[in-house]
Amino acid sequence: MAKMSQNFKDETYSSFLFMNELRIPYKTLTATLREILLKYSFEPDRAELCATLFAKANLDGVASHGLNRFPFFLKDIREGYIDVNAKPECAGSFGSFERWDGNLGPGNLNAHDCMGRAVSLSKKHGMGCLVLKNTNHWMRGGNYGWQAADEGCIGICFTNTKPNMPAWGGSEPVLGNNPVVLAVPRKNGHVVIDMALAQYSYGKMYTYKSRGEQLPFDAGFDEDGHLIRDPEKIIENELALPIGLWKGAGLSLILDMIASVLSGGNATCDIGEMEREHAISQLFLCFYPPKLGTSPLPGEKVDAILQHLKSSSEFPDSDVRYPGEATRARRRENMEHGVPVDKDTWEHVLTLGSGLNS
Repeated sequence: MAKMSQNFKDETYSSFLFMNELRIPYKTLTATLREILLKYSFEPDRAELCATLFAKANLDGVASHGLNRFPFFLKDIREGYIDVNAKPECAGSFGSFERWDGNLGPGNLNAHDCMGRAVSLSKKHGMGCLVLKNTNHWMRGGNYGWQAADEGCIGICFTNTKPNMPAWGGSEPVLGNNPVVLAVPRKNGHVVIDMALAQYSYGKMYTYKSRGEQLPFDAGFDEDGHLIRDPEKIIENELALPIGLWKGAGLSLILDMIASVLSGGNATCDIGEMEREHAISQLFLCFYPPKLGTSPLPGEKVDAILQHLKSSSEFPDSDVRYPGEATRARRRENMEHGVPVDKDTWEHVLTLGSGLNS
């Protein structure tokens, strides 16, 4: 195995830093986004929550799915793909399982509501599962994993997307990169993994493209099927590399089937026929350990697992971390010193806000 370089470690755990960095107080970032959303006819409480979900992504170092996506979010509203007044509705209830319709409302608000409902069901039944159709991009999926863990729940959620990844051996995009989030609550720091089923999310690739940089590892294919690290070419052809090669491609296919079949909503192949990625399908699953009689106590088991992980030998210039560990440190730093944003993106967002009537 190749030695992990310091550069790789920095890319992995410090990717929230920008060449054109500007730090904004978290409250200022949230308040600014809220004011813009109010001008887009959001109800005040929904504007507050929507802005918070965007700002939290930057706070945790995931600007690619926070402020960087905000202009595209507003564009989808202007062009009628997102109904700011639409709220998710229950279309069928079967004990601890419910089927919901997102009514093409804001994806992050729909996802937050549905994870909240899955939490409530799990605290009543021990397990709660919601499936959601006709929703929009949920922005940073990790928000909903942290949401479940903060409630003491094991949380699992995933979404399908438009076709942006090839089947293994294929030369055209037919699969979605279908992000999946898994979260385990822990008193001393939740364990949360948020990952697309492509080696790099498209949001991350856009970040590298804007910097004029190549990706650190192979991330997709060119027209001839060669592995490349050029984000611009990968984005243009929508031929992202599946994680785990054929395994990631297979997992993407199965998750798409589960989300679309259970929700009665669109599959990736249906979304690909649309002019814009919307009306997608998602699943939210929660387990509440105190209701399930787990033994030994879940916290003790999780701590023991992480202690074993952290005690393992390390390569030089690297360290062993669990998913979500670095997030807490980022939050503390960014709350103290300001949330890092790209200066050009921030100025663009301010322009979008000032161009609207109050």
